Amino acid sequence: MAAVPFDQLDGQIWFNGEFVDWKDAKVHVLTHGLHYASAVFEGERAYGGRVFKLTEHNQRLHKSAEILGFTVPYSVAELDAATIELLKRQGFSEAYVRPIAWRGSESMGVSAQNNRINVSIAIWQWGSYFNPAEKLKGIRLDIAEYRRPDPKTAPCASKAAGLYMICTISKHAAEAKGYADAMMLDYRGQVAEATGANIFFVKDGVIHTPVPDCFLNGITRQTVIELAKRRGYQVIERAIMPEELADFSECFLTGSAAEVTPVSEIGPYTFKPATISETLMNDYMKEVYPVAAAAE
Repeated sequence: MAAVPFDQLDGQIWFNGEFVDWKDAKVHVLTHGLHYASAVFEGERAYGGRVFKLTEHNQRLHKSAEILGFTVPYSVAELDAATIELLKRQGFSEAYVRPIAWRGSESMGVSAQNNRINVSIAIWQWGSYFNPAEKLKGIRLDIAEYRRPDPKTAPCASKAAGLYMICTISKHAAEAKGYADAMMLDYRGQVAEATGANIFFVKDGVIHTPVPDCFLNGITRQTVIELAKRRGYQVIERAIMPEELADFSECFLTGSAAEVTPVSEIGPYTFKPATISETLMNDYMKEVYPVAAAAE
C-alpha cells in the first residue's frame, strides 16, 4: 500500500487527558475493548477550522457509553475543548475527528466492571468517504446479506464498535463485487441503512426515509431532514420495503463521513441523481462551513 498506515501518521492524539505523540497512543493487546467490543465512538468532520455539531457528537458519545453500561470520565465540555485544541495542534482546517471510549486491560473475561474507561481523540485529514468521481454521478450499492438486528438483541441506539462488525463484512463483500457500499435491511426485511450512512429516497418530489428504530438516527440525517424542510420538501419517515425501490427516482446517503452522497444503483434498482439530491448536497456543504464573521 502506498498510503501511510494509521499508526504511523504524524502529529498528536489526545489520550486520557493528555496530548501525546501519535506513535505513543497505544493500548495493550489484552484490552477489553479489543476482545469484547466494549467501546463506543463518534465520527465528526471539521470544516473551515470548526468541527460541525461537535457538542451533539460528544453528547451522543456519552449516551452511547451509558447504554453500554459505563461512564465517559470526561464531560462533554472537556471533550469539546480537547477537540478544539487538538485541531489547532494538528494544524488542519479540513479534517476528520474520531473520539473513542473503551474498557481497558485491568481484567479479562466478559465481566470487566472495574476496568478503566479510556478515552482518546484523533484528528487526521480524510477526503471524501466515497470516490469523488463516483459521488458526482451516484455510487453503486449492493444489497447486504446481514441485517440490522432487533433492538431486543443489540443496543441499537448506541454508536457501539461491536455493531459495526456486520457493516465491515457487508462493505467488504460489496467492494469485492465492484460496488462502493451495501444497503442493509433490518431484522423485519425492511430497508434500514447503508453500512455507515443513513438512506433517503425521492418519489414525485417527496422524500422518504426509514424510521430509525433499529439503527442510529444520524446527526447528519437529522441535519438533512431539517434542510429539506427549510426548502419546503415533504419528508416522510416510514417503513420501506425493498420492492418499493423500483418506484423511487432518486436516492442518497447521509453521514458525517459520507456527507450527502447520491446513489445511482442498489442491486437491480436504478436511480438518477437529480434536483433534490443536488440541492441537499449543496445545502449541506453550506450548512457545515462556519459563517464568516461580519467585518468590524
